[in-house]
Amino acid sequence: MPNIKSAKKRVILSRIANEKNKMAKSALKTTLKKFDAAVATGNKTEATAAYTAAVVAVDKAVNKGILHKNNAARKKSSMTLKINALA
Repeated sequence: MPNIKSAKKRVILSRIANEKNKMAKSALKTTLKKFDAAVATGNKTEATAAYTAAVVAVDKAVNKGILHKNNAARKKSSMTLKINALA
């Protein structure tokens, strides 16, 4: 445990940031799972709605620093392929 006041504050702030990042990552995973479930049902309209929500969530995760931009591009590309395969 740190003795210096500023170091103590950094520990507290890093814990808070860690919790926020965990929640954001969990929400992202949930959105991606909803998209996969919609694709699995084969319903094109439901899958399209889930696709747009998932793409927005992935882009927000990049802006928050949760995902790397190349990882996000890979996820979006794979989702696009899945939704195009439904057509």
